[in-house]
Amino acid sequence: MDWPTVILLLGVLVVVLIVGIAVVTTRLEARKLDLDEARADEVKRLVGRYEELAAATLDAQTRAAADLAELHARVVGVERILRTVE
Repeated sequence: MDWPTVILLLGVLVVVLIVGIAVVTTRLEARKLDLDEARADEVKRLVGRYEELAAATLDAQTRAAADLAELHARVVGVERILRTVE
């Protein structure tokens, strides 16, 4: 082999290597973007579930507070009746 052929082959090899690296990098970046999108969707679903649970918990707390207030009023009424009986 003469030198111009060797230089040509090395140049072709370098170009193929650069193109190969570019293809692999592009595929990895696309995969990373897909994974990030999937994570973002999962986070959105988790936030939605959290908001639903928070609303349900707030409703339950409100109902419990109302029930407790009603129970307190009944106890006060029963105590008043007991005081009048004595």
